[in-house]
Amino acid sequence: MPFALERVRGTVAELHEQSARLVAGPVPVRSARAHQPVDRAVVLGSGQPDDCVDREACAAAGAQVVRRRSGGGAVLVEPGGLVWVDLVVPAGDPLWRADVGQAAWWVGEAWARALSQAGRPGLEVWKGPMLRREWSSLVCFAGRAGGEVTGPEGSKVVGISQRRTRHGALFQCACLLRWEPSELLRLLRMAPAERARAAGELSGVASGAGGGTQDEILAHLVRALP
Repeated sequence: MPFALERVRGTVAELHEQSARLVAGPVPVRSARAHQPVDRAVVLGSGQPDDCVDREACAAAGAQVVRRRSGGGAVLVEPGGLVWVDLVVPAGDPLWRADVGQAAWWVGEAWARALSQAGRPGLEVWKGPMLRREWSSLVCFAGRAGGEVTGPEGSKVVGISQRRTRHGALFQCACLLRWEPSELLRLLRMAPAERARAAGELSGVASGAGGGTQDEILAHLVRALP
């Protein structure tokens, strides 16, 4: 059964709460949801400590602090910053993979096809083991997991986190439209020298999609999905 794309608007907190419910009960069919946030937030991975965020800096910047149910590091979500799509497959679907390391390969392949059509050729899908760097436990785009999409220079363009239950698998996809690590880092609790070093070292680990509007990218993605 093909994916049908649903567009949903709301605050980042509301959208993540809706995402969590997608695999909380029976998953009857494949689904795809494009989330359009109306505010900005630092989104923490399920295992990150609360104290990694500078709450005062977030309040001053008008950023909420939200926790998602899937793993990984922090992501800054705001209008115009990334294309956020949730893909859900029921357990037992032909796209379902028991191996977590391989489960998102088809997701990355669809994104690579879509972004190529949107003007970003030469992308690759990471099919190696989990790649961890010094900052990957803090910043999501610093690491690399199976299925994630990278440019020829190795910078991550699409990040994918998973939530799996007995009912199905949720793939939360974030396709960067731009990458400015300092915007996120100034909202995290870090010493000034550490923040400056992180900003320099993270500048090349990710990059934006490099072409196409959000609507164009979503249109190409729908056609690229299995």
